[in-house]
Parts: sequence; structure tokens; C-alpha cells
Amino acid sequence: MSGITVTKKIDLSGLPCPMPVVKISKEIKTVEVGEIIEARTTDPGALSDFPAWAQSSGNEIVKIEESADGATFFVKRSA
Repeated sequence: MSGITVTKKIDLSGLPCPMPVVKISKEIKTVEVGEIIEARTTDPGALSDFPAWAQSSGNEIVKIEESADGATFFVKRSA
């Protein structure tokens, strides 16, 4: 997939706000700095919540794939 190597995948589908951000915040600590988590969510608020969380936590969203039923975030641990 276009040069992105995913270390871990998590499915956050069906979780209401703020749980997707709470879960990614916990899961990002389980991978090494430089590794990427693929997080799938159906929460429409995640499109604004994830970038805000990434900026405040010092991590990086390298890609967002939007679909009719949600979004998939590729989050690189930077901190």
C-alpha cells in the first residue's frame, strides 16, 4: 500500500466519541516510535478529533482514507 508499512491494525467501528481517540491514545503506546497503526472508525467526529489528538500528542497522521461508512487513519508514532 503506497509505501506505508502498518505495524498494528485496530477496529474502532461503532465506538462513539470520545472512545476512538481514547483507544488510539492507548494503542499508540504499544508500538515503537516510527511504527504505524491503522485505525478504522465509523465516528464522524474522528475526522476532526484524530488530527487534533495527533497534533497535541506529537504523533503524525500519515494518511486518511475516507469511505461512505467511516474513515481509516494511518498514525505514525512520533513521540
